[in-house]
Amino acid sequence: MSLAQEIVKDAALGVAVVDAPQELNAFLKPGNAATIWRRQPVSSFQSWIDRLAPEHLPQGRIVLRAAAMRALTEFCALAQTPESQERERLIDDVTALAHMFAELMEAQYLRLRLQAVTSNACRKFHVDAITARLVCTYRGAGTQYGMSTDGTDPSRVFAVATGAPILLRGSLWPEEPASGLLHRSPPIEGTGETRLVLVLDPIFELEEEE
Repeated sequence: MSLAQEIVKDAALGVAVVDAPQELNAFLKPGNAATIWRRQPVSSFQSWIDRLAPEHLPQGRIVLRAAAMRALTEFCALAQTPESQERERLIDDVTALAHMFAELMEAQYLRLRLQAVTSNACRKFHVDAITARLVCTYRGAGTQYGMSTDGTDPSRVFAVATGAPILLRGSLWPEEPASGLLHRSPPIEGTGETRLVLVLDPIFELEEEE
């Protein structure tokens, strides 16, 4: 058996694509390095967020209990995001994703980052040095990913659809095999595009200190 074959054998390369949130537990299966919830954005919401001026996109970073995700209202207030049904839909969706991810990971706390991106952030293919991560791009091009058996850039690159959450294993995932799936932010610098990206990470250290 060649080295490449051994690495493939010892790496999780599967990407599960599910159509309902209750199927996200596919992420916990040993061979799955990622799981994508295939869903279509509500057209009225997508039109609203795509037209929103970049300076009014809500942004922020915070560590908090999954039950306290209504703090997103403060992000909207700081950005002067116009009050509307669409703004409430965004808050409700982030809150729902946080609850689902926290329950799946059995974590009471999450690190939340909601960020407007105009550059090539995280432009290199990589595996995050965390346990797991949920990424959902509400506006703009979604996360790119591909399989790699030797640490080099993937030969085939796929993109997650706008509005579709992807769950990714990190290098600190406690079970074997390790992830062989690399991902990156899509290169958009110089295009004039502004992405709005949600990132959720489970936090376990705070639970241990309680």
